[in-house]
Amino acid sequence: MVSPVPTKTSPSVAQLVLLLGEAYDKKAWHGPNLKGLLRGMTPAQAAFRLHDGRHNAWELTVHCAYWKYTVTRLLLAEPRGSFPLAGSNWFPRPSDAGAAAWRADRALLEAQHRRLLAAVAALRDRDLAHTPAGSKHTVQRLVLGAAAHDLYHAGQIALLKRSFPVVATKVRSDARRRTERAARA
Repeated sequence: MVSPVPTKTSPSVAQLVLLLGEAYDKKAWHGPNLKGLLRGMTPAQAAFRLHDGRHNAWELTVHCAYWKYTVTRLLLAEPRGSFPLAGSNWFPRPSDAGAAAWRADRALLEAQHRRLLAAVAALRDRDLAHTPAGSKHTVQRLVLGAAAHDLYHAGQIALLKRSFPVVATKVRSDARRRTERAARA
């Protein structure tokens, strides 16, 4: 099914809305989108790090929300500093946070996506070649970049999600072996 686009939207803008939708929450030929990959993910899975110093799916989720906000802010010429969380770009999330915090951060992503979609749907063809104040890129490039950004991080989340049971099982097995060795010593 094709993403619904307001009928008064130009074909170029409609295409951008479609791309944003397929990258985030609409059915697409490429497989799971960002929202689909987050669906059913537990707080433990979201907080899982494949390696120390690497981002987890939870941090990637909030990072995606932040960049949706940033593109929306540029499109609407809004001032900086209105993102609901303090900071910018990367937001460390506590590994022991519970389901309510995970739901809240997914809701933040959803809200920022809806704001971005509304801003893009209101564009006119002539807006696409405009470079907003505070940006080096045209409106069209910003919006295309937002869709590509979702897909890029969706791929990372897919790998993390797929690695979680394998690595968690290996970690438990390694810990069990260490415990058994210590008991024999």
